Formats: sequence, C-alpha cells, structure tokens
Amino acid sequence: MIVGTAGHIDHGKSALVKALTGVETDRLKEEKARGISIDLGFAYSPRADGQVLGFVDVPGHERFVRNMLAGASGIDLVLLVVAADDGPMPQTREHLAIVDLLGVRRGLVALTKTDLVDAARLAEAESEVVALLGGTGLEGADILPVSAVTGDGVAALSEKLDALRAQTRERPAEGRFRLAVDRCFTLQGAGTVVTGAVRDGVVRVGDPVIVSPSGLTARVRAIHAQNRAAEEGRPGERCALNLAGPGVAKDAIRRGDVVCAAELHAPTERIDVSLRLLSGEPRPMATWTPARLHHGAAEIAARVVPLDGDHIAPGAEVRAQLVLEQPLAAAALDRFVLRDTSGQRTVAGGRILDLRAPARRRRSPERLAQLAALAKDDPAEAVAELLAVPPGTVDLDGFARDRNLGPGAAARLAETLDLVRLAGPRGAAAVVTRDVWDAFAADLAARLAVFHADSPDLQGVGAERLRLMVEPRLAAPAFLGALARLQREGAIAVDGAWVRRPEHTARLAPADEALWAEIGPRLGGATRFRPPRVRDLAHELGEDEADIRRALKLVSRLGQADEIAHDHFFPREVTSELVEVACAAAAADPRGVLTAAAFRDRLDNGRKVAIQILEFFDRHGVTIRRGDERRINSRRRDLFRRAPVTEQEA
Repeated sequence: MIVGTAGHIDHGKSALVKALTGVETDRLKEEKARGISIDLGFAYSPRADGQVLGFVDVPGHERFVRNMLAGASGIDLVLLVVAADDGPMPQTREHLAIVDLLGVRRGLVALTKTDLVDAARLAEAESEVVALLGGTGLEGADILPVSAVTGDGVAALSEKLDALRAQTRERPAEGRFRLAVDRCFTLQGAGTVVTGAVRDGVVRVGDPVIVSPSGLTARVRAIHAQNRAAEEGRPGERCALNLAGPGVAKDAIRRGDVVCAAELHAPTERIDVSLRLLSGEPRPMATWTPARLHHGAAEIAARVVPLDGDHIAPGAEVRAQLVLEQPLAAAALDRFVLRDTSGQRTVAGGRILDLRAPARRRRSPERLAQLAALAKDDPAEAVAELLAVPPGTVDLDGFARDRNLGPGAAARLAETLDLVRLAGPRGAAAVVTRDVWDAFAADLAARLAVFHADSPDLQGVGAERLRLMVEPRLAAPAFLGALARLQREGAIAVDGAWVRRPEHTARLAPADEALWAEIGPRLGGATRFRPPRVRDLAHELGEDEADIRRALKLVSRLGQADEIAHDHFFPREVTSELVEVACAAAAADPRGVLTAAAFRDRLDNGRKVAIQILEFFDRHGVTIRRGDERRINSRRRDLFRRAPVTEQEA
C-alpha cells in the first residue's frame, strides 16, 4: 500500500513520517536549511508480515502544491495531517480538495502536535476536522491524535495503517504496464533510473518499454519495488526502474512522462472530460479560460471549452474539452486537477472521458451522446451505448487501448456483445452491432442491383459514391472494412475503385471488343505517357474517327481507360501510374507542392500534355489547385488506383 501525506506547511508531515518509518524524507539541502519540504520525499517501512508500506511525503507550502500533485498520483490512502494547535489551514483545505478531485476515498487524519495543546483545544481541533471532512470523500475518516516529539499515538497510528493495509485489495493487473515518472536521476554504476507508482499492469526485468509522450524506447535493466530489488513491479507499488537504450539519459526523461508498454503510446493534445468547478470559485469559468492541467506527475498548460453551455458555474459538474499546449500520455477515466495559471489555487478537477476529442462539432447532440456513453465505467456498457448513437461504429481496438483494458480485451468485448468486426486499412478495425450489419449488407445489395439494372454497361459503382448511397452510412474507414468483409463472403466483387455484384459483368459489343483489342496496345508501352489521339488512331487503323471515339468512350465507362483531354485517352493502369508520379513529385518538394515543371520532367513529356493531365486531376479532386500551386488530396489520391479499394489507405 502507498500512503500519501497531505496538509498545511509546518503541520508535521515529514516529522510524522520519520516517526513512523525512521526515515528523514527531506533530502534536499534547501529543505534541511529552511525546515520545510520543497519536493517529494519517500520512505518505506517493512512490516511484520514481510510486506512494505510506502510513504510519499509532499510539501505543504502553497508555492509547491504542483509538487504535491505529482506525489498524490497513484496513492492508495491519504494521511491528512492537521496540527492540533492551528487546526485546518488554507493548504489543508486545498490538499483535501485535491485528493477529493483525484478520487481518493480512503484516508486517515493525524491530529499532530498534541503535546502543545490541552484537552479542550484537542477536542476543538477534532471538531474542526470533522466539519472540514463533511461532504468529501474522507467524510467519517478516523482521526488519531499523535505527537512526533513524544511518540504519543504513533504506535496506534501505525497499527491502524496496518489494519487498512490488510483491507486493501490487490489492484488488478490485466492492463498493460504504465508508470508515471515523478523522479529521474543517474545512479553511478547503473545509469538512468526513474521512479513512480505503477498505475497499471506488470513490468518485468528485460521488458521493452517506451517513454511517452516523447516516444523514447528503452529496456528495463533492473527493478526496485517498494525499495527492494525485485524481478517485477505491480500496481500499488512504488518502483524504481533502471532503464537502458539509445538516447536514454537523465535529460531525456522528465517528471510527468509515462513509462509504459509500447501499445499504450498514443499521446494526445485534446481531451474531453467530466469537470467539476470547485464551489469556492468566485466566478464562472468561461470558454477558453487558461489553466494548468495536472495529470499524474505532468503539468501542462490548457484551455477549457465548456460543452454543456457557454460557461461553468461554481460547484457545477459538466462536460468540457481541454485543449493542451503539449502532448499528454494518459488513459481514459484517469483523474486530473486544474489549477489557475498563476499556480496560486486549485480551481477544478475531474475525469478524462475521451483522449481523441474532435476539434469540430464538439457540442453536437451526437457528440454529447457519445460522451454520455464514454462516461460509463463498465467497458461493455460503454461500447453498447456508443453503438446505439451516431455514427453507430466503434474503433474497438482504440477504445481498448485508451482504457488500457489489456491484451485480448477487444476480442472479448466483440464476442460478449456479438459485434461484427470490419477490418479496414492498415489493420484498423471498427465494429457494428449485428442488426446494423444486416441492414447495411441488405441495403448495399439492393443499391447495387438497382444500379446494374439502370446501367448494365457500367463496370460498377465508385466506392465513395456507394458509401453515400447506403444506409446506415458508415465512416470511410469502416466502409472499406465492410467492403472487405462482403468481398470475403462473396457478396460483392471489387475491381479497382469499382464495386459490383459478383454476377454482374459489363461487356463491350463484339465489334467494339475487337476494336479495343487493336487500340489498347497502341496506348501503352514506352509512349504510354503521350499516347496517340483519336484522329491518329483512326489513321493508323484505317477506321472512322467516330467509331474509334465511340469505342474509347465505352471503354472509359467500363473503367478501363480515362479521357484525360478531348480525344486523348489513357489506359486506367497508366492513369494510376500518373497519380503515383504526381505524388512522388509532390513528396520531393519541401513544401509538398506539385508543380507542372516537376511533373513534366518526371514524365519526360511535353508541357502541354503534362498540364492537361494535371487539369484532369484537378477536375476529379486528385489535386487541389491554389493559383499556380497544386497539392495532393489524400482523400482522392486512390481514385484511379489499380489495387482494390478495400486495400487502400484511409
């Protein structure tokens, strides 16, 4: 069990920890000189049963509350220290508000300096503490009078801590490993060492880890858990990890970083949260109010955007979006605290609902319904409610990662809820309910049947056009996954960018087929980037221009060729190659700009034809033109791609 102290400056927190453990937690020279705690202190107390009780001693001065917040993360129990002669003071109240916002519900109150007061004052101080705890998570907590000077009450407090430790359930370790760094230092003969409380999962010697949000990779060389050498670290333990790897150094890791399994590395700069503004605030919190976000041991500048109205009233608990100035490594449902920008007071706190918050339509009814679902603690209940609101799909792997549900959790959720998995590009997967899938598949089949009846000579429907036709409408990545599933099941066929029923075949008339067999080879080969025009083909083949033009337009309708300019046709595979050339030319430009000159040079072609090709791309949205500059439209770059649409990137 990890015990964190809390309380006003000079109320005896460090002295009490020393009386309980024999360890002096004020380790800095300035702390010893001034007689106050400035940074976090740590102490460990071996118990009779072989276990170890860990203590995190935090500073009480208002200037160092940020350091107190770094230590309050990951504790199992708070030891609120109140001096009997002073009673509750400003930082007593602020520290209590902080642990309440962080969701700490187990604690004790140590009424210290009892050797300085008489019985009447002691009773009065106890009454003040009872009143202070009312309405907080520590309401009803035991209050134990102690004196670190005389030792009175210390043994009773130690016994009470042991009793509470015995009642502490071992934290589940199903999730992947995560530790919030509160110290990083170099140890002679060992190298870089980080310390913190293990929040989730298990770490073992030799495990590969990643430092988030920076992305620095490392390997665990050695572990100390609860101040003892160990082969593994588990939730509820304070651990020191000796890290090794390229770039691993004291200056490369800072307080607030998270050492975690690589699968959890997905930092964010925008989060949606449930936020409670403290009732003591003098005014409502308006949109875009600046604040300091404290999460784990991290401190990041943020802006607050209320989602349930234009402001947040004191004492209200609402949904809000936090826009961060730096990336944050966190997990959904983590607790956090907000302080004002001056660092003088704590103003609010709450719980993270979504790490992938949208920048637009963040107050729409659909988005608020999603947040209501994401607020559910039970993962299955949250996913079920998410699927019941637009868009009706869930990135289940992302959901499991952001909640740190551990390996195999996504598959178990899909099985429990009988969900249909739509594996999309690059392995990403969305899930839908069985009812939604059945309705989608039936409507898509019906839409294709109508399309083929109306246009029997066309090869199929373009994927994006079909997506907008089918109900329920799926987002593009989920739609591609749906097409891939239907293709595997044999319900549809996919030819390049076209989707059709498997039994549908668009064919040319025999005469046109024969003519195309003569024309096709002349449009390819070494001259494929400057193929002959209709009049040239008619002259070569001794055919009427009108017949050549009609045959090529029919071939274009089948998706086998494209009319780049008037009477200038390119085979579809050549058009696809031209798109690849354009993408390569844009990628080679430092600004990502596609110029006609660079495109012409790569084709080794004339400027006129290069311009015609680029204008064709402009018309179809493959490129976006602004003046003389063009950029590749990532959403349309695969329009003429030769690979099946179900293999395209999102």
